[in-house]
Amino acid sequence: MTSFLQYTVFGVILGAGFAIAATGLVVTYTTSGVFNFAQGAVGMIAAFSYWELVVGHHVPVLVALVVILLVGAPVAGAVVERVFMRRLHGATSERPIMVTLGLTVILTGVATIVWPPSNQYQLAPIVSGTFRLVGINLQYQQLLTIGIAVVLVVALRFLFYSTRTGVGLRAVVDDPGLLAMAGASPNVMSQYGWILGFVMAALAGVLLALTQEQSGISITAMTLLVVNGYAAAVVGRLKSIPVTFVAAIGIGLAEEYIIYYALPHVSQSLSSDITLALPMVFLFVALVTLPSVRLRAAGRLTTARVPRVPGGRESLIGGAVFVAVAAVFAAVFATTAVNSVPMLQLGGDTMTLGMVALSLVLLIGYAGQVSLCQFSFMGIGAFLMGKVAGGGSLLGLLAAAGVCALLGALVALPTIRLRDLYFALATFAFADAVDQGFFGDARVYGGPGVNVGRIVLPGLSFGGDKSEFLLVTVFFVLTALLVLAIRRSLFGRRLVAMNDSPAAYATIGLDLGFTKVAVFAIAAAMAGVAGGLYATVNQTVGTSDFEFFSGIIFVLFVTVWSVRTVSGAFLAALTYVLLTTFWQTGLGLVAGAGIILIGRAASGILGIEWLVTTFRMPWVRRRDDAGAPAAGGGSPAIGGEARVAG
Repeated sequence: MTSFLQYTVFGVILGAGFAIAATGLVVTYTTSGVFNFAQGAVGMIAAFSYWELVVGHHVPVLVALVVILLVGAPVAGAVVERVFMRRLHGATSERPIMVTLGLTVILTGVATIVWPPSNQYQLAPIVSGTFRLVGINLQYQQLLTIGIAVVLVVALRFLFYSTRTGVGLRAVVDDPGLLAMAGASPNVMSQYGWILGFVMAALAGVLLALTQEQSGISITAMTLLVVNGYAAAVVGRLKSIPVTFVAAIGIGLAEEYIIYYALPHVSQSLSSDITLALPMVFLFVALVTLPSVRLRAAGRLTTARVPRVPGGRESLIGGAVFVAVAAVFAAVFATTAVNSVPMLQLGGDTMTLGMVALSLVLLIGYAGQVSLCQFSFMGIGAFLMGKVAGGGSLLGLLAAAGVCALLGALVALPTIRLRDLYFALATFAFADAVDQGFFGDARVYGGPGVNVGRIVLPGLSFGGDKSEFLLVTVFFVLTALLVLAIRRSLFGRRLVAMNDSPAAYATIGLDLGFTKVAVFAIAAAMAGVAGGLYATVNQTVGTSDFEFFSGIIFVLFVTVWSVRTVSGAFLAALTYVLLTTFWQTGLGLVAGAGIILIGRAASGILGIEWLVTTFRMPWVRRRDDAGAPAAGGGSPAIGGEARVAG
């Protein structure tokens, strides 16, 4: 009985930290319509800043808390709202997701540079001392955490429903024009919301860091520690602070009970995997079991101009030219290496990652389904390629395609009623669970990784770098042609219609669920095949090749260039490979900065009008708004789709 009480108290304490982070998410979403994926990263920066002040520079605890909570967090929240979030007014629903993800990778990148992960970062409690309650010893620090959470929930409830400012904070998303007519500034109200959200994220980060006194704080762990806060916010429908608080406490209790009562009955290696994956499991369960709600976006971009899809002949010509250029590249750089890595291997990586990017074009660009787990399918495909038929067999590619398509359908099935933010959160949860529970298991890739042979066909061998590069180039081109063919087909038009208005799509009698599952399965299969080919190019693959944050960074690069064009997919893959080779530590910084700098570019860099009109191939026709052929040509056929009015 004493153990049960102890686990219960610890669960309440942990849940209190989650509650603070979750209510911060609710406040931000209520006042801006944006779900802040960077909430964990903000808390992580606050935790490390607290360590820097208190441990690194011996600043008094109270002074450090004042600097972080009353100066640093409010200023950061105000700046982020003014510089980045306010620019998203009128944006499509996926852009706020990408911008907050960009902010996440920027903050984690900065933290990696300032606080190297190789060092140890230990924190002592703010309030020392213990007391005894119902037969167990508790720390005053734990009581402080619970008290702060309760006070915050009561205060926020009073603020939002009993004050004029609170009414303005809730009204700014519903009708900013009406709020302005009532004499309040929508921009100021939104900025207040982001300030409150950042303060609560910082407070949650510091309090949760103090619970890690044994293991110490780490960048990744602190960033993902508040994912349970995401689950609590989802249970509260991103609007109810009391329900969010209760859900956070419940999640904290469930985590403690599972760790101390269930996991001792499984193997040690499996229990560690489950422990790491629990936050994502809670989030996924919360998403798929609760009734869906209509989420507000930051606005709808009504003046977007959509890419013209090149015809079959244009695509074939562009593909042939692309393969010819690749053959010349292979001949010129056959023996060249960069940083001890053959150029043709880097080229092969670009082509295979380009296939993953093409799956994102199909899924996000056409269907409007924001997926953050394509690297998960890629890693599963690479694993199967190395394990099926001894590696290097076409059976491995078939297995990668089939298994990933099945997994994609299984992930999509429980989420078919979700859209926009909820769907992105579901794939976010799946990706991290796979990273922690599958890739992180030593029995999967092991220390040295999985060895994969090159593909061998009857009478043909692709053992050399040159032949392997040309093989994956052909696969990339075929995948690009497939994506464009899908876009021109009836199924492709249905994807675009579903993206534009799911309600209208379902109203005319089309099966919304089948379309979502089908496109997700196809995209997962494409990523799985890409993973298998990536394994043959590198011949050894391991956990580090498919890390969770790497997958998010890659999605950001595709969005920066253009998630709606095949050329954008190729350029994203090329950028990712070049930065990984020459500036690994700056990968996240560049991706995050890029996604934020194009906050006003609805279709990415390739959507900027002067680029479209300046760089185009002569064989691609370009139509003006009236439908007549425009002067000049168009953009590149294999993905340089010319643009017309949407």
